[in-house]
Amino acid sequence: MDRRAGLVVLGLAVLLSSCMVGPKYSKPPVAAAPQYSEQPPESYKEANGWKQAQPRDAVIRGKWWELFNDSTLNALEAQVEPANQSLKVAEANFVAARAAIKFNHSFLYPTVTAGPSITSNRVSANSPTGFTGNEYGNFVLPISVSYEADLWGRIRRTIAASKAQFQASGADLENVKLELQSELAVDYFEARSADAQKQLLDDTVVAYSKALQLTQNRYAGGVASKVEVAQAQTQLEQTEAQEIDVGVARAEFQHAIAVLIGKNPEEFTLEQNPLKREPPTIPVGVPSQLLERRPDIAAAERQVAAANEQIGIAKAAFYPELTISATGGLQAGSIVNWFTWPSRYWSVGPQMLQTIFDAGRRRAQVESSIATYDGTVASYRQTSLTAFQEVEDNLSSLRILEQEAAKQHEATEAAESSLQLSMNRYKGGLVTYLEVITAQSTALTNERTDVDLLRRRMDASVLLIKALGGGWDVSKLPQA
Repeated sequence: MDRRAGLVVLGLAVLLSSCMVGPKYSKPPVAAAPQYSEQPPESYKEANGWKQAQPRDAVIRGKWWELFNDSTLNALEAQVEPANQSLKVAEANFVAARAAIKFNHSFLYPTVTAGPSITSNRVSANSPTGFTGNEYGNFVLPISVSYEADLWGRIRRTIAASKAQFQASGADLENVKLELQSELAVDYFEARSADAQKQLLDDTVVAYSKALQLTQNRYAGGVASKVEVAQAQTQLEQTEAQEIDVGVARAEFQHAIAVLIGKNPEEFTLEQNPLKREPPTIPVGVPSQLLERRPDIAAAERQVAAANEQIGIAKAAFYPELTISATGGLQAGSIVNWFTWPSRYWSVGPQMLQTIFDAGRRRAQVESSIATYDGTVASYRQTSLTAFQEVEDNLSSLRILEQEAAKQHEATEAAESSLQLSMNRYKGGLVTYLEVITAQSTALTNERTDVDLLRRRMDASVLLIKALGGGWDVSKLPQA
């Protein structure tokens, strides 16, 4: 009869284990307020006038930096993943999240323990039991089995939460990788821009040295004043100072690149190579794809899923817990008969535990879980909105900077033409050297602005690729 009762209890446990309390998860819409549409717009606002990629280039590939067609950049980017220490931290978190799934999954199965012991005992001569002075041995080989029936889905929800956290950790890993790769690309183009500035200033120093020699010759011939020589000397030395100053930023970017590829700064040298390439055409796709292409959005959404499971876990605490335990083994007073059949013993039975009063602790836990869920939803929506903003920002930057660069190039050509005319007029004795200095300053400023605009366009290209997810999509989320 007792065995039948045990089987009934076990059958009820299996039947009830199909129950699960708490809310069913559904991905929240991106809309953060009633005035927003639940569906993203059909196209990016700032993409109007943006040059579209060819059909074969409709998506960004995994090695997105190859769009820039720079072999040195390609070689540097390949060193980030195996060597960067920040990325190794994210990889360790990913491995730990995977182990958490195995840990929580183990609670679906019984726990089996064994604790053999051998003791020698002597009863006190003054013992009131009547067995005074007796000595005996106690040989015990117990095996215990304990199983918690998952009646209300607490264990299954814990597993589901750990799986969502695992996927969020995987998306975080991809996001860290994208952050580091894009940071390296930006630092690389910054260094190349510094090289271009230095080359420009080097050429300018040569031109100003020739102008200084001209004024000195004219002064020696009595057709120029000492003031003009001093003005030419000042212009030259100011430019030489600017050329030296460029080295400060260039060194910092070189050091940053070294750290990103896991090297000490003194171990790495980036050769000089002025920035000259135009930014590539970047396929932007449509806004509806962005939610599937950003690893940070995917991570935020997986955090929402994990928080939803926590609500169910908190609600399961309102229901009774059923634990089925069994203990058995061998016990004897001598090793001779320890492993004989009469030495066996066993005990089995279910235990039900229900909290009757906890002063509102469980209710508070549910409220806390719901608040945490609401917070993750808001974070997910904010991450999505920020992603749209970043794409729009960099689209507008690229479009406007391209227009500005075209106008600036015209201004630079005009300034260089003006400088040539002023120099010819000075050689002819028609003007003072002050006009030449003014034309030199204007030309140099415009030439440096030309270089800086190219730098900003390259940086905006990298940031646009990063904002678009760098070729990643949710199909690459790790499967638990």
